[in-house]
Amino acid sequence: MRTAVFPTWARKCALMLVALAAFSASAAEWPEKTVTVVVPFPPGGPSDIVARPITTRLAEVFGKPFIIDNRGGAGGNIGTDLVAKSAPDGHTLLISSSAPIVINPSLYKKLAFDPAKDLAPITMLAKVPLVLAAHPSVPAKDLQELVALIKSKDGNFQYASSGSGTPQHMTGELFKTTAKLDMIHVPYKGSAPAITDLMGGHVPVMFDSLIAILPHIKAGKVKAIAVTSAQRSPQLPDVPTFIEAGYPGFEAYAWYGFFTRAGTPPAVIDRINAETLKIMKTPEFSQRLEEMGSAFVGDTPDNFRAFITSETAKWAKVVKESGATVD
Repeated sequence: MRTAVFPTWARKCALMLVALAAFSASAAEWPEKTVTVVVPFPPGGPSDIVARPITTRLAEVFGKPFIIDNRGGAGGNIGTDLVAKSAPDGHTLLISSSAPIVINPSLYKKLAFDPAKDLAPITMLAKVPLVLAAHPSVPAKDLQELVALIKSKDGNFQYASSGSGTPQHMTGELFKTTAKLDMIHVPYKGSAPAITDLMGGHVPVMFDSLIAILPHIKAGKVKAIAVTSAQRSPQLPDVPTFIEAGYPGFEAYAWYGFFTRAGTPPAVIDRINAETLKIMKTPEFSQRLEEMGSAFVGDTPDNFRAFITSETAKWAKVVKESGATVD
């Protein structure tokens, strides 16, 4: 009796078909249990605000519980590390700000995880411009006058942020290096106490996200000097961008993204991506984006990865040039 011998290419094709069938089955069965969505910051912050409508709708779509696990600490590193070391099966997800993904790898001397290797991007969820705001007593009506004022202080000028390593902090450092300024960073534990001190005149200026600072600008308690987006914000149409004010290429955002463990089957990632983009187009989430000052930014995993790569290089350069560190 003869034994059938298959060419090498046929065997390879058969193995590929088996693998594809396994991936398809895995995606069709996912989720098989409760899905944990880690938010590496305390409840109530922007990452948490973005996460809640997403997880609620995903639970409805897939018929399994999606539970938010707030794991704050170490600038988002603790919760991010938890996902980086989870099983690559799509049952542990991450919704985070940009800091642990593209800033902390350069800012911290040692990290227990490598975002580029340990995490798989799903999609960006929001992209929020920052505002350079000043106390009304600061004698500068525009960015040029503020830069001149800061330079006249010979290093005796402070700027506040919502914490070391945050996009607000690093945007301040980008401002320093771009405009060749000498300023003292005053970090706070969150936006709220920083804004309180700004309104009280205890610090003269700060960068913060549009959603956090806008109510106080409208109330006249602080004044907006410039926004960090490429175009003017619809919420602040009279406030120029840094680019308009003479700093070409100056862009910075507080963005929020959706991730899972690297090695998760691509078919599972694609399912999560597809359903998340549908959720992002609902009136509820669209309103949330508008309130935050973000346009729709849902994208493919590959495009999101390319954006992350460019952001990582950008902030690594800022960290190096500024000498910023938190260790």
